[in-house]
Amino acid sequence: MNSAAPRIFVAGQRGMVGSAIVRRLELLGYTNIVTRSRSELDFSNQADIRAFFESEAIDQVYIAAAKVGGIHANNTYPADFIYENLMIESNLINAAHCAGVQKLLFLGSSCIYPKLASQPMAEESLLTGPLEPTNEPYAIAKIAGIKLCESYNRQHGRDYRSVMPTNLYGPNDNFHPENSHVIPALMRRFHEAVQANTEEVVIWGSGSPLREFLHVDDMADACVHVMTLDEKLYEAHTQPMLSHINVGTGQDCSIKHLAETLATVTGFRGKLTFDTSKPDGAPRKLLDVSRLHSLGWSAQIELEEGLRSTYQWFTENMESARL
Repeated sequence: MNSAAPRIFVAGQRGMVGSAIVRRLELLGYTNIVTRSRSELDFSNQADIRAFFESEAIDQVYIAAAKVGGIHANNTYPADFIYENLMIESNLINAAHCAGVQKLLFLGSSCIYPKLASQPMAEESLLTGPLEPTNEPYAIAKIAGIKLCESYNRQHGRDYRSVMPTNLYGPNDNFHPENSHVIPALMRRFHEAVQANTEEVVIWGSGSPLREFLHVDDMADACVHVMTLDEKLYEAHTQPMLSHINVGTGQDCSIKHLAETLATVTGFRGKLTFDTSKPDGAPRKLLDVSRLHSLGWSAQIELEEGLRSTYQWFTENMESARL
């Protein structure tokens, strides 16, 4: 690899995480960044991916490309979720190896852990119990991605690493009213309530479940940090067949606290009503991030600060955002 000016391919640069990784790399002075939109390069097409790597002389790869969606989408299209994600990661990882790429970072998801994993969820919880049924196909694909990286390391001496983020939010998130996750969904609902002078916002569940949230710019910073760690240091804190690293804040908050903070951020002064007839989901989902802390990284963006900057982005980009 050319250490002076590595040629870095970021797969999935138009998504929330991929675009944040590009921003972070540019901020750090990397100038040789290669990107391709889905219309330019089909990650599920093996021949196209092989040809791309053969022609582009890539030194490093960040795999942020994936088919993602909420519970409804995962339940409705389970075959699409497992097939497309398996194809994307398999094609990219194998083609990178065949082209001689030594360094690669694969991005997974905290849903890889068992439904009833002990809290906070440590890396060692992987493959210790049944997964959450609603997103099992997606989780299986992400677990396969981790094991692909580990297998290429073990058989071919590659330096392919994996990170597992907690719940992410930030610029370029999906703010669709039906398909978005809790922060963008509530942010949009509060914004529309303020615009319409609505006196009440109803929130599903009791508000008591605890969730962990990480700003995507922190996630991007963690990705670059893990990618650039000295190989001996990385190996000292991981195992050949348990090499992935959790990425989160190490702190959680209740949905009630999240809603109250979002109300403050958006200027909503009406009533918050919690509809206890709706499901709460798991009482707590928190990642153990002690491995990442021991490797010298911790989150920097506080929740309210991150929500304010995300809301500013949302209001400035409503026409072009995924609404």
